[in-house]
Amino acid sequence: MASRGLLSRASRMKTRLQSALQATLIEVEDVSYQHTGHAAVKESGTNETHFNVKIVSSKFDGQNLVKRHRMVYELLSDELLSGLHALSIVAKTPNEAGM
Repeated sequence: MASRGLLSRASRMKTRLQSALQATLIEVEDVSYQHTGHAAVKESGTNETHFNVKIVSSKFDGQNLVKRHRMVYELLSDELLSGLHALSIVAKTPNEAGM
């Protein structure tokens, strides 16, 4: 994979989540601009700090909401350690998403 500096955080997140969860649908939205000026953004040294993620995956079948979120957080642990500050997650099965 390319070095961290060549891909945006959103691209890295999408690639990681897609490969691990084999998502039917994945959307990664950078909403960092809504938090410009917040202390966490200033301290992080990056402007890619806040994201909304929507994932539809059959890997979520039989998993409660907390477990689904833990799966996502675990997959993105390296991003969380390197400046990702906030993550809003919508995690559904294909059936729940009406697919």
